[in-house]
Amino acid sequence: MSIPAEPEAPLAPGLYLIATPIGNLGDITLRALDVLRRVDRIACEDTRQTQKLLNHFEITTPTVSCHQHNEHQRATELIVALQAGGRIAVVSDAGMPGISDPGSQLAAQAIAAGVAVIPIPGANAALSALVASGLPADEFHFIGFLPEKAGARRTRLEELAAEIQHNNAARTLVFYEAPHRILETLSDLESVFGPALRVVLARELTKIHEEFLRGTVADIRCDLAARDRIRGEMTLLVHAQPAQSGAESSSATHERISDRVARLQTEAGIDEKEALKRIARDLGQSKSEVYRELQRERARRR
Repeated sequence: MSIPAEPEAPLAPGLYLIATPIGNLGDITLRALDVLRRVDRIACEDTRQTQKLLNHFEITTPTVSCHQHNEHQRATELIVALQAGGRIAVVSDAGMPGISDPGSQLAAQAIAAGVAVIPIPGANAALSALVASGLPADEFHFIGFLPEKAGARRTRLEELAAEIQHNNAARTLVFYEAPHRILETLSDLESVFGPALRVVLARELTKIHEEFLRGTVADIRCDLAARDRIRGEMTLLVHAQPAQSGAESSSATHERISDRVARLQTEAGIDEKEALKRIARDLGQSKSEVYRELQRERARRR
């Protein structure tokens, strides 16, 4: 005589924030699959991308879009359904929703409306890269994506350097970056923190071509610059330390653009325009960006 199986407990109403694989489909959790099957609908960053995942695991739950351009508007609609006892899952294209991806606005509005918000943990590029980086992980600062515009990106890095200097404590910084901007970002990091800055670049995490590049920011920049193509999702980690004072400072920190211009004018007998060309070439930056940094340095001295 067989013993009848106990009926499955119904899924509790609420908003489920579900982590999805960042490359390897095997990283989906059993709990995530169970919830995706049992919710009323799934709010997706990109319904087409999520449908590939659902098809692979034969999940037929209806989907609806919820991306950076419509999240605020979509949240209003979804909150109404949640307040009526609905069960809604939120997923991004990869990783944990809300971490440099849509989801945080919806979660905040759900909490404000008295709706339960339930995280379903899983894959995350920042944490995966951090634990395998070899850099200190006891205290880290997740930045996400830096500003796309060169001036704003440089300003943000200078703010981070100033904060570390003020606290007089080293810290591992974690960034996400796009392949077409990685060389510019590395160049900015070198200018702000110095060429000896320890850097780890994690590329294509959990995928076939997963790669970790470890070394100084100058070495990593040269390595990537020598490649025919730079591709793949990237997580960039740096071990930022306070600038040293006294005699050690000159060797540990990067020479200012204004000082380099003056030195080249004296040693090479060239004018400022030609000096800027050479410095831009050495740093892998555009001449206009080097000139803007020169102007910023001069403004700070006034």
